[in-house]
Amino acid sequence: MKYIDEYRDADAAKKFTVAIHKITSKNWTLMEVCGGQTHAIVKFGIDELLPEKITLVHGPGCPVCVTPLELIDKAIQIASKPNVIFCSFGDMLRVPGSQKDLLMVKASGGDVRIVYSPLDAVKIAIDNPDKEIVFFAVGFETTAPANAMAVRQARALGIKNFSILVSHVLVLPAIEAVLSSPECRVQAFLAAGHVCAVMGFAEYFPIAAKYRVPIVVTGFEPLDILQGIYMCVKQLEEGRFEVENQYARAVRKDGNLPARNLVDEVFRIVPRKWRGVGEIPESGLGLTENYMDFDAEKRFEVSEYTAEEPAECISGLVLQGIKKPNECAAFGMRCTPENPFGATMVSNEGACAAYYRYRRHLSKIQTAEGIGV
Repeated sequence: MKYIDEYRDADAAKKFTVAIHKITSKNWTLMEVCGGQTHAIVKFGIDELLPEKITLVHGPGCPVCVTPLELIDKAIQIASKPNVIFCSFGDMLRVPGSQKDLLMVKASGGDVRIVYSPLDAVKIAIDNPDKEIVFFAVGFETTAPANAMAVRQARALGIKNFSILVSHVLVLPAIEAVLSSPECRVQAFLAAGHVCAVMGFAEYFPIAAKYRVPIVVTGFEPLDILQGIYMCVKQLEEGRFEVENQYARAVRKDGNLPARNLVDEVFRIVPRKWRGVGEIPESGLGLTENYMDFDAEKRFEVSEYTAEEPAECISGLVLQGIKKPNECAAFGMRCTPENPFGATMVSNEGACAAYYRYRRHLSKIQTAEGIGV
């Protein structure tokens, strides 16, 4: 693995920027799917280095952001029970539910704990046999193997007081949902490199052919993203629509086969509602019948209901690449990280949070100087 500075080299960034300008002759709209890529683009001002003919829009690649409001409310119901230790990654604690968030449950006396691995939650279950331990299993295919391992290990160890609240979503159906929308203006995709490190990218070939869009598997550093953009634009200018792999140092066509097999053992594909977007068929993961005993929704019999997003929040449009965060009338005023309307302002991968953190006060020139260009 090379040193990180090599992927942030200003001279190399200039060369890619010049090359992109040189080959661009038409207007093109590209979508980066992953929220981590969104933050890198905004932080380093990558979009400001591009020709005016190229527009980058932000996709639904933030799993925290797309976790539906109803599931946040179910998490709050479970975490509020006196015999429960509710475990989660830290970025879920501030995501607003209908009335409050998990941090408020913790402040009110609920035992809500931040963990750094689902296996930490399994250890907590071993150490607290008189408590019910619930892990909030959120993420794309990237985190699914670790969550599957935690469930399988709990089964192997005979642990009866551990369960997971599943909110896994899949990238490929989300891309197809964007492409099939009548409002779609996306002509090429930067695919999320970490997802493809697990799942590979063979499944992207039919999508690229069906919708005639280039898809480039891309990493997360500035040079990764600039090279991914260059590869997309080159395809568009040449009239090609292929799947290419910019992130070859981490991604193989078939991905990580042991990890994929583990996910297939523990999880099955299910419909999933996406916050601000709606239900997308076959876009989520749920536990298989063999592991249904570890399903927190069934164990705690949390009620079925629907909840409405704040009317002023446009996070659904942001997640679909239709609007940008600074086009929201509430952005940075009524909606802030301290008082968020939607999850896109809270999550470390949310587009609104990226704009709030890096774009509120910087001019275009200052932003572009972020990587020395």
